[in-house]
Amino acid sequence: MKWETTKYIKKWAVVLSFSAVAGIVGGLGAVLFRELIKYTHSIFFEMVLPIITFEFHGYNLGYIFLPALGSIIVIPIIKKCPELKGNGIPEVIEAVIFKEGIIKKKFAVLKVIATSITIGSGGSVGREGPIGFIGASLASMLTQKFKLSPEMRKLLTTCGLAAGIAGTFNTPLSGAMFALEVIYMGAFSINLVPIVIAAVVGNAVTLLMLKRAFEVSIPLNTGHALVELPFFFAMGLLFGVLAAAYAKFIYLLTDVFEKQARAWNLVLGGLGVGLIGMLFPKYGIFGVGYSGMEMAVSGLLPIGLLISLGLAKMLATSLTISSGHSGGIFAPSLYIGTMFGTAFGLILSVLFPDLGINPSSYALAGMAAFFSGLTQAPITQILMVTELTKSYALLPAVMTSSTVGFLTARFFLKGSSIYTLKLEKKGIHIRTGKPIVLEMISVKEIMNKEPVFVYEDTPLIDVEHLVAETGHDCFPVVDKDFRVLGIIGVKDFLKRSSRIKALPVKRFLNRPFAIACLNETAQSAFEKLVEYDQNLLPIVEDLESKKLVGVVTKRDIYKAYYKGLEGMYIE
Repeated sequence: MKWETTKYIKKWAVVLSFSAVAGIVGGLGAVLFRELIKYTHSIFFEMVLPIITFEFHGYNLGYIFLPALGSIIVIPIIKKCPELKGNGIPEVIEAVIFKEGIIKKKFAVLKVIATSITIGSGGSVGREGPIGFIGASLASMLTQKFKLSPEMRKLLTTCGLAAGIAGTFNTPLSGAMFALEVIYMGAFSINLVPIVIAAVVGNAVTLLMLKRAFEVSIPLNTGHALVELPFFFAMGLLFGVLAAAYAKFIYLLTDVFEKQARAWNLVLGGLGVGLIGMLFPKYGIFGVGYSGMEMAVSGLLPIGLLISLGLAKMLATSLTISSGHSGGIFAPSLYIGTMFGTAFGLILSVLFPDLGINPSSYALAGMAAFFSGLTQAPITQILMVTELTKSYALLPAVMTSSTVGFLTARFFLKGSSIYTLKLEKKGIHIRTGKPIVLEMISVKEIMNKEPVFVYEDTPLIDVEHLVAETGHDCFPVVDKDFRVLGIIGVKDFLKRSSRIKALPVKRFLNRPFAIACLNETAQSAFEKLVEYDQNLLPIVEDLESKKLVGVVTKRDIYKAYYKGLEGMYIE
C-alpha cells in the first residue's frame, strides 16, 4: 500500500510539474509571437506604407499592396512547408489523436515567422490559433526531449495549447476548456487538472510580461431583461446558420485556390485583402481586428457600418486563409460575431425602444454564438464571456445564444467544425461534441497486417474448409492484383449443394460491402461494420487501387476501445 501511494505521488508530481513547465513555455511562446507581430506591423504600416502611399479620392491605394508584399516574403516558407497553411489547431488535433502528441520541431519556428509576417502586413487572420499551435509545439518538443510516454506527450501538448489561448485573453478557465472541447471533444476530470494548471501558468506569464492580455476593453455594465431571452435564442439560430455557411464557404474557396496550385495564390489573396482593407483602414479589417471590436462593443458604430464590416471581415479572412496563408480563425470569428451581434442589438433597440436594450450585450452574445457554431466549442465561449465581463449578468443570454448557435451549426455541418473540416480534406473524419475514444486510434494501429484472403476464382467449397482451419467466419476476396472485390463467409455456403459449392466465389459477390483506408479511425471502421452488418472490414492502400493491406474485425474494435480509454487518461 505504501509503495502504491509513493508511486501515485511521484507520478502526479511529474505530471503537474511538466504541466506547469508546459504553461511557462506556452506563455513565453505567446509573448514572443505577439511582440514579433508588433514589430512586423510597425515595419509594414509605419515604414513601408508611407513610401507607397498614393491618395486617390480619399483612399490610400498603398494599403492594397501591403498584404501582397507580406505574401511575397511568405511564399518560400509556405512552399517549403505547406502544413503551415491555416490556423494550426487542426494540426494539433491530428498530432494528439494520430501522432502520439508529436509535432515536428521546425513547425513552431516557421509558424511564428510565417504568421507574424502575414498578420503584420495586414493579413486578415487571428493570432490565437497560431499561438495555441506554438504553445502545443513547444510543449511537444519538451516531451520529446525528456522521452515521456505517449499518454504524457498527448496531454502536455494539449496543455501547451491551453496555455497559449489562456494567455491571449486573460481567461485561464476558458483557455483550458477550449483545449478540452477542441482536442478531447469534452471535459475529463483527470485531464482537466494539469490542463488548468498549464492555462493558469501560461496566463500568468503573459500578464507578467505584457501587463495586459486582451486588447479589447469590455463594458462591465452589460446585462439584459428576461423578456429578451427569445431574442438571444433567435440570434443563436441566425448566427448558427451563418457560422455553418461561412465554414463551408472558406473551404469552397480553398478548393478554388488549390485547383490553381500556384505559389502566387498567396499574392492574389493578399491583394484582395488589401483592396477590402483600403475601404475600411481604421476598423480592424487588417490584422486580428481588436480595434474594430472595441469600437463596436463601445457603441461607436452605426448599423450599416457594422454589417458592412462584418461582411468585409468574412471576405478578407476567407481570402487570407483560402489562398494559403498562415493564420487563425479565432479572432476573426469573434470580430464577425461582435459586428453582427451589435447590429442585431441596435435593430432591436429601434423596434422595441421601451425594453432598454443594451447593444453591447448582444455584441458579446453574438460573438459567443458565432464562435460556438464555427468551432463547436460552446462552453469555451460561455466561460470566456463570463471571465471577460467579470460578471454572471450575461450568463443566461450567452448560454442561450451559444448553445443554440452550436446546435444549429452542428445540424448543417453534420458534426464537423471549422477545424475538423480541414482534417476531412485529408481523409481524417472526426466528429465533435462527444468524447472521443475510438477516434484517437487509426485502423493502421489495430489491423491484422497478414490477413487470410481468398482469390476470386477459388471454389466456394475451399472457403468452407478455410473456415474450419482458421476459425474465421468470413474473408476478403481479391483478384490477382490484390484488389478487394468483396467479402465471402459462412452465410454464403450454408445449405448449399455440392454442385453450387464447386462454383468460384466471384459468383456470390452480389452484396454491397464496406472497406476502409489506412488513415481512417477505429470509430469510422466501427460505424462501417455496423452499417453494412459485416464482421470483417478490409483495409486498403487507397480507394483508387483498393489493394488489400489488412483487415479489422469487431473484436479488434473492442480491444481498441479499451486501449483508447487507457490512452486518454493520465491516471
